[in-house]
Amino acid sequence: MSARRAGADAPFLDVVGLSAGYSRVPVVRDVSLEVSLGEIVLVMGPNGAGKSTLVKAITGQLPLLDGRIELDGADVSKIREESRVARGIGYVPQTRDVFAPLTVLENLQMGGFRLPKREVGVRLQEVLELFPALAPLTRRTAKTLSGGERKMVAIARALMANPRLLILDEPTSNLAPLIAASVLEGIVSRLAESGRAVLLIEQRVSLALRVASWGYVLTDGQVRLEGRAEDLRTKSDLGALFLGRGGVEIAPSEGHATERSA
Repeated sequence: MSARRAGADAPFLDVVGLSAGYSRVPVVRDVSLEVSLGEIVLVMGPNGAGKSTLVKAITGQLPLLDGRIELDGADVSKIREESRVARGIGYVPQTRDVFAPLTVLENLQMGGFRLPKREVGVRLQEVLELFPALAPLTRRTAKTLSGGERKMVAIARALMANPRLLILDEPTSNLAPLIAASVLEGIVSRLAESGRAVLLIEQRVSLALRVASWGYVLTDGQVRLEGRAEDLRTKSDLGALFLGRGGVEIAPSEGHATERSA
């Protein structure tokens, strides 16, 4: 049992021993992680660590080579991507996250295309209440928005399906530092406060660790370190792990980051 499981709520997303890759060659190996409702869990690591492969496996875009994925206690490892969406997974990709020629309103409506028609208006009102800054922008096309506004539209569009788990892949990519901070500290934090589970993939580690409750460091396709965000923020050799120089086994204990050997 990990230090986290000793005191954590039951996970909404529980990934156990996941291995996935391409042409049956694993890119990520034996990855385990969990996210509970109302919390933000951060996955970080250098380019090429396998973060995108991990996300594709969790969302159903890529089949598993080994392991399992449970959503609210149900095994979803073998069901299709659209069925996972129906069970409560929302996903905001790093790129191509909005329909640029469409208006903000049309983007949001596209996010609710699986909903019964009578529910779309209700969800639209709920999403605009969560993101009031979008209300005056509904008639503008997405291509005319700033980077921060576009990211807000992308997240709001994913919320139209009312997911209980939201996976955000590099939400601050290509954003100026101040806008990146507003996305993480404002928008992403608000998602967890609304009771959703948030799995955050992010390169701005120091900033992301301020909003996350737990973090995993992924290098060379494996989790090398995990722990409470506040403990990871003070870990002096975190940068070395990002360069692939980690690998020391540290005995797990309550309230401390746990490093895994290769």
